[in-house]
Amino acid sequence: MKLDRITSNPQQMNGQPCIRNLRLTVKRVIELLATYPNREELYQEFPELEEADIQQALIYTSTYFEDRIIELENADKIVA
Repeated sequence: MKLDRITSNPQQMNGQPCIRNLRLTVKRVIELLATYPNREELYQEFPELEEADIQQALIYTSTYFEDRIIELENADKIVA
């Protein structure tokens, strides 16, 4: 998949990956998704953000995770 909405410019936001050359980093978009569970509220606060921007930010972020199994300490205990 081509991530054509993710841009990086050394002169903007210290070269962090951004959405469509806006001053809105991929990291910030992920943080906003956690802060605004209701997308309509998110779009009201950030009208420049589009669904395709969110989708590509999620895809971009997911590339940093490897598919591997990590054993967790006390994994057999249920925490309530």
